[in-house]
Amino acid sequence: MIRFEYLEENKDKFRELFLTAKPFPHIGIDEVCEPQKLMELYQLIPDIETPSADYVFGKNKFEKSKFRELGGVFEELYLDFTSKRFQEWLKYVSNEDVFVDETFYGGGIHQGKTGSYLDMHADFNYHPLNDKWFRNLNLLLYINKDWKKEYGGELKLEHSDTGVKTAVDVPFNRLAIMLCRGYTLHGYDAIKFPEGKYRTSIAAYAYTLHQTPLEKARTTEWHVEKSNPVKYLLSKIWVPAVRLKSKFSKSKTADH
Repeated sequence: MIRFEYLEENKDKFRELFLTAKPFPHIGIDEVCEPQKLMELYQLIPDIETPSADYVFGKNKFEKSKFRELGGVFEELYLDFTSKRFQEWLKYVSNEDVFVDETFYGGGIHQGKTGSYLDMHADFNYHPLNDKWFRNLNLLLYINKDWKKEYGGELKLEHSDTGVKTAVDVPFNRLAIMLCRGYTLHGYDAIKFPEGKYRTSIAAYAYTLHQTPLEKARTTEWHVEKSNPVKYLLSKIWVPAVRLKSKFSKSKTADH
């Protein structure tokens, strides 16, 4: 399903765009998949019922990590994302020694329904189930048919140290790739999609193997404006609360 020849023929251009982007390395690449096959996949996406684990920091966001189980074009896309060919291309473009998590932990189909939003945040760094896997890149294949700017839902990016911001549009068949670090904040504002249409993506995460951790493990860190005092306070106690919970129970995110 992925148009490998197109990606490989333009890998030098994509590498330069990614590495020089501000506020941190990222890129949006259009027409990554064969349009007819991606349209078929779009038409077969079910109504996802499993809510994400973003709790108060997101709204009406649902996930299905095990999208491969849907078979057909879903299986084909899964195999392309996890293929050696794609991972070699990704290594070159990002200049990072990475591999795609085959379990799609926290990834897979992401479906934002009516009024969905996701507050700005920095993702966890080490995989909750594989403590030597360092989360290096986020990949988001957007499947928003006939998307328009007025629908909202752009991927907002912000460098937490410099305050520099930008946004990536989220049209059908665009693959966004972004660096994942403690300062790479991202999220999206409340959407205004037409009735019956959802903000839809398939998310994959690329990791680097660290035999010895290079930094202290952290969970997702939420960055909320002080104008919302209750949520702001929750964001400040969220990390220690999750750390305490993790001592007593393992994450269930990958179960769906």
